[in-house]
Amino acid sequence: MFPVLIRIGPLTIHTYGFLIATGFLVALALALRETKKTDLPNERIIDIGFYALIAGIIGSRLFFIATNWVHYSEHPIDMIKIWEGGLVFYGGVLFAVPTVIWYAKKKALPLWQTADVWAPSIAIGHAIGRLGCFCAGCCYGKPAEGLPWAVTFTNPESLAIIGTPLHPTQLYESAAELLNFLILITLRRHQSFTGQLFWVYILNYAIIRSVVELFRGDEVRGFLFPGFSYSQSISVVMFVTSVVFLLILKKRKKV
Repeated sequence: MFPVLIRIGPLTIHTYGFLIATGFLVALALALRETKKTDLPNERIIDIGFYALIAGIIGSRLFFIATNWVHYSEHPIDMIKIWEGGLVFYGGVLFAVPTVIWYAKKKALPLWQTADVWAPSIAIGHAIGRLGCFCAGCCYGKPAEGLPWAVTFTNPESLAIIGTPLHPTQLYESAAELLNFLILITLRRHQSFTGQLFWVYILNYAIIRSVVELFRGDEVRGFLFPGFSYSQSISVVMFVTSVVFLLILKKRKKV
């Protein structure tokens, strides 16, 4: 679609990076707004957001590099070109979660309350970020001839297949994450125990990602075995983990 937002001489602002940054700022603003209703310190929420962002970007990129090692071993300079796409969300989660746990313990923050503050923000930030994927053409869908809402990429700088109608998988996930956000802010009014919002977010996303993967056409994302991607296998683990934690936290609240 529109891989480059602005290009003035040597200055190039890629739409992907711009929307990732926008998603983070919107997420941070919403988290700070919710923090005012708690006794959590604003500066700690800001700090934890930036630490999680940095860890998430590193983890997302490393996971993508690992699943496409043949290419990157031959073109090592491409490892740093994150503006061209190539971030795996689950890789970010695997790096960001330990970082958040470490920071929360270091600053004596209540872990689950902090996670609940950020859960809806992560969902809406992710929804905006996926629009960046759409503009860059990464994470593209399978060919979809005859599908009324199929999208055909024509920009030569796009990372998607050019000239073929495709499932707009980026928009599928963006819309699903927006729905996830609405579910979470509604659940927040009826929350019955701490940690509930965070693990419902993880549960919902595991379902979302598993379904969207069925329509993805970018083979570079990697497969555990034919027809079952790495992201789908991680989704299964995350789904089970979220159910277990929801049951444990709910039971603990009743004790």
